[in-house]
Amino acid sequence: MAHLAHRRIENIDGDFYVDKSCIDCDTCRWMAPTVFSRSGDMSAVYHQPIDPAERLVAMQALLSCPTGSIGTREKPYDIKQAQASFPLLITENVYHCGYHSEKSYGAASYLIQHPDGNILIDSPRFTPPLVKQIEAMGGVKYLYLTHRDDVADHQKFHEHFGCDRILHQDDITTDTQSIEHQLQGIDSIELTPDVLIIPVPGHSKGHTVLLYKHKFLFTGDHLAFSRRLGHLGAFRDFCWYSWAEQLKSMQKLATYDFEWVLPGHGRRYYADVEMMHEQMQKCVDWMATV
Repeated sequence: MAHLAHRRIENIDGDFYVDKSCIDCDTCRWMAPTVFSRSGDMSAVYHQPIDPAERLVAMQALLSCPTGSIGTREKPYDIKQAQASFPLLITENVYHCGYHSEKSYGAASYLIQHPDGNILIDSPRFTPPLVKQIEAMGGVKYLYLTHRDDVADHQKFHEHFGCDRILHQDDITTDTQSIEHQLQGIDSIELTPDVLIIPVPGHSKGHTVLLYKHKFLFTGDHLAFSRRLGHLGAFRDFCWYSWAEQLKSMQKLATYDFEWVLPGHGRRYYADVEMMHEQMQKCVDWMATV
């Protein structure tokens, strides 16, 4: 929970503030970019919300902050409205869960409301308001984990919803050794007729991505939009297994069609298929020079 006594001096005066426990995960900045910005090596409020819509996204960012580093001077009268907004619809039947976990350094989690059973992608915090909302949406059939870093509260979700968890065998650790479906090899796996799991070793040895409807690509820590580069890219400084293997994986991924990149870390990106192929080629070309 944020503490007013630890409020950063970089915040503009007003109700919302960021305190010194911020870990610079970027969550609030991409969720509410008109309110939060980077100052030094942490986030800060540079513009106070001026209408209900802007305040709602600021409250959503507050709830999603993995370290509880965002606070308000006044008691938030609209906290329940913000809680009820999660999972937050992105488009069609794809949702952002919010409630990022410090255990995964603030990685985003997503929910596909699927006719054959809902799919939770990477683990958010196991928190009652979110769990209640997911229950109302039909629960969770599969908890798909892109890689070893973003498993967070997977055990609690498994115990509560009875969902089967999915993770590649090469990313199994002591904490995840009881996972029900441990994928093997580098061949793609069809989970349902419209859901494909694609192994992409690189960031970690057992990293995979999930392609839904040949439209939505959930990329974990493999791929995201980089504002610094101005195109899709990978995280060179946070490649724990092999950059060379990640480049090969990216080249393979570039042969697929999709319109959305929905990462655990980094910024989402949407484009038509042709533009997405151009973006992927820019990513591959850039990776080959680093």
